[in-house]
Amino acid sequence: MFNIARKELKSMFASPMGWVILAVLAAIFGNYFANGVTNYLEVASGAIRPAERVGITQFVSQTVYGSASFIMLFAVPLLSMRLIAEERRSQTLPFLFSAPLSITDIVVGKFLGLLIFLSTLILYIGFMLTTLNLWSDIDFGYILANTLGLFMLVGSFCALGIYFSSLTSQPIIAGILSFIALFILMILDRFFAADPTSVVLQFSLMKHFQSFANGLIDTGDIAYFALFVTTFLTLTIRRLDADRLRG
Repeated sequence: MFNIARKELKSMFASPMGWVILAVLAAIFGNYFANGVTNYLEVASGAIRPAERVGITQFVSQTVYGSASFIMLFAVPLLSMRLIAEERRSQTLPFLFSAPLSITDIVVGKFLGLLIFLSTLILYIGFMLTTLNLWSDIDFGYILANTLGLFMLVGSFCALGIYFSSLTSQPIIAGILSFIALFILMILDRFFAADPTSVVLQFSLMKHFQSFANGLIDTGDIAYFALFVTTFLTLTIRRLDADRLRG
């Protein structure tokens, strides 16, 4: 499992696309952070009653983490689409099956490799926000909750992306399907916001991310993300196991 994760991580850092995606996303997040700080200073210096002001941690974090949740929606399919589809297209999947590894080791290893790669960006965002403590008192708990929420959201993106990558030998098709599925799951809460009791609303990724975005760590939302990841990794394992049995 860890050998597969190490191999995937190494290939991502060795790939020009991996570095380009990291650089572009880091620049985008840095821009949102700088704009958030600038906007906060403009608001703080305006004629606004102190009781109506929002703390700098919440003000800037909402800008950065809010944008990150949707930007990752584009980045993850680009990175996950080739994980298994490329192996199938290049016909190296049978060799992977013949290795002294279980299907579970292969799938979980690829998942961990991608998640660790993207975690560098999540840590980068958290580090940027903690630098606010150099000149202001910040709420570290709020940053921790948002960081955990983004980590679990990205983990869910990765699990679903790997599943679609296992369904086809065309990485582009896998990427498009992953994006469409994730986009629908992200905006479900907007269509069913008028009915909080709707069962469909419970499948919205953004609904469960929102509590973290508000600075709260809800065990129910953690359980949802954990179940989401487990479900799609299991589906991927079953899919590859069926391929192995068919030869």
